[in-house]
Amino acid sequence: MYYDIGDTDDQTIYKLMVSTVTPRPIAWVTTQSPDGALNAAPYSFFNAMGPNPPTLALGLMHDPARGRKDTARNILDTGEFVVNLVPRALAEAMNVTAIDAPAQIDELALAGLSTLPSTKVSPPRIDGSPVQFECSLLSGVATGPKQMVVLGRIEAIHIADDKMLDPARNYVDTRGLDLVARLEGSQWYQHGGERFEMSRPVFDKDR
Repeated sequence: MYYDIGDTDDQTIYKLMVSTVTPRPIAWVTTQSPDGALNAAPYSFFNAMGPNPPTLALGLMHDPARGRKDTARNILDTGEFVVNLVPRALAEAMNVTAIDAPAQIDELALAGLSTLPSTKVSPPRIDGSPVQFECSLLSGVATGPKQMVVLGRIEAIHIADDKMLDPARNYVDTRGLDLVARLEGSQWYQHGGERFEMSRPVFDKDR
């Protein structure tokens, strides 16, 4: 199949992207408005972009009716956010925070979640998330009239003590994090699944 983007509608492009770029990690983003209102929402257009400076990228789509969502507005207004990774035990709570609620609704409270104070930024961390990245805004780029990309500088990383295999050597129990990932459609996620290894090839200059 061939799709010329200029001749393809937005919904079809979105369907093709989320059905092929899988599995995707989930950024469970907590933010705080200038007046202190908390917000939490999951995003799967998300990944790490490099270590120096340590950078995360979030793709934030607009609400069809309200424009920029609370997450985007709060990040642009305050320059701060926290990315919490999602373990299987909190998947249902994460799904609750995806609700299309008005700005004054605290999704954390709605999902029955407790929080932990952050050390470098104002938005709190989600208790029970095994990995949390406190971030400051590096750049917000409008990539179109209905979406933007946020680049965040990681200011602090929290990893649950019991998810470290060897703290002295910074070895993380990646499988033990028990994270869920996003798949296609509006309902599908991945937890566990098949795993396989491929050794990185080394170029033989004498060949």
